[in-house]
Amino acid sequence: MARRGETLELAVLGLLHESPMHGYELRKQVNGVLGWSRLLSYGSLYPALKKMLKAGSIAEHVTAPEPGATSRRQRIVYELTPMGVEQFKSLMADVGPSAWEDDNFDVRFAFFSRTDIGARLRILEGRRSRLQERLDRVQHQLELTQQQMDKQRDRYAVELQRHGVESVEREVRWLSELINAERRDDESSRHPEQPASAQGPQTLATPPQQDIQHQ
Repeated sequence: MARRGETLELAVLGLLHESPMHGYELRKQVNGVLGWSRLLSYGSLYPALKKMLKAGSIAEHVTAPEPGATSRRQRIVYELTPMGVEQFKSLMADVGPSAWEDDNFDVRFAFFSRTDIGARLRILEGRRSRLQERLDRVQHQLELTQQQMDKQRDRYAVELQRHGVESVEREVRWLSELINAERRDDESSRHPEQPASAQGPQTLATPPQQDIQHQ
């Protein structure tokens, strides 16, 4: 399972791969990537940035206040170094089990446009397989709970487990739709339609006749 620090570093690398950012904007963007359930404080982000600066994957420089700005404080802007660019590419090329886990999948998915279709399919299929295993477990647990409900009379436990089953089912369907779309795109790119001129002379279809009424 990916550690939180690794997931955070990947999010920072991916965002700075798009453009340099100052700390406040970077924190907002990281929170957008991580999701509302994992909101990040600057106190959590700063140690990660410090570690990445020391490793040489990012660099910082101070910018002067913008003309007309209410604050005269200088701002620190972070940007990727060439080493950081290569590190991001290497991390995104990893399609092993860590890419399918809950903590890492969302961040990987946010930067899917930086990966090739083969990597995307492997990650999506791996994630779907992992969730299907989870779905089988929670469905079995739901059946057991329903069998015991008459004895315990705890319908809330059943509702909670049913909610879990439905949530996993929705994500499995979503992943299947994404996988099918990726495969269609891959097929289209490998077998593009030939232009009409390359297929020989074509007989143009006669347009349908329309009734015209003269006023």
